[in-house]
Amino acid sequence: MFKGHCFPKVIILQAVYYKLRFTLSYRDIEELLRIRGVVVDHATIQRWVFKFTPMIDINFRRRKRGVGLRWRLDETYIKVNGKWCYLYRAVDKEGKTIDFLLTHRRKKRAAHRFLTKAIRQNGIPELINIDKSGSNKETIRAYNKRKLTKIKFRQCKYLNNIIEQDHRFIKWRITNGLGYKSFKSASVTLSGIETVRMIKKNQLENPGRSPFNSFYSLAC
Repeated sequence: MFKGHCFPKVIILQAVYYKLRFTLSYRDIEELLRIRGVVVDHATIQRWVFKFTPMIDINFRRRKRGVGLRWRLDETYIKVNGKWCYLYRAVDKEGKTIDFLLTHRRKKRAAHRFLTKAIRQNGIPELINIDKSGSNKETIRAYNKRKLTKIKFRQCKYLNNIIEQDHRFIKWRITNGLGYKSFKSASVTLSGIETVRMIKKNQLENPGRSPFNSFYSLAC
């Protein structure tokens, strides 16, 4: 994927990492690279992020450490092009990220998509803690009926403090950024932010000596 680019792989990945790890605009990254003697337009950096972030996400999932069997599931909301969208997220009781999904609406179908995706990637949990959301409760019941599983659920607000605290990092990143102009750009960028966050949580098997080295290894 790096063939045909005018810049070395390490420069490209460093620019992508800057965007996903820090609250920097594309113009900020352009200026930082220029200080280091690398002259590249901010629009090019944006194309790099959109092109390489999905590959990083796929490779991370292949090397992601296992998570616990007791999940905390919740959703938060972010604004995309002036409209509210919903980010479904789940963590285990240790705070390790299980999965995430950005959706246009907060409905049973969206909750079902997220639960199916999380189980497909991480296995079947023994218990899921949720808030008072009726859609999440009905989704778990429907999944158990269809797949003949026995996933328990519990509606206990204070036990969801772990995931609500974890939401704050994502919300902080978005609030301090310039926002998203399209659903696709939001989805791609958020997946990269979540991946870097999971690297920081030590959820990558055979990590590198630093978070950036771990990130770089995902593009090999």
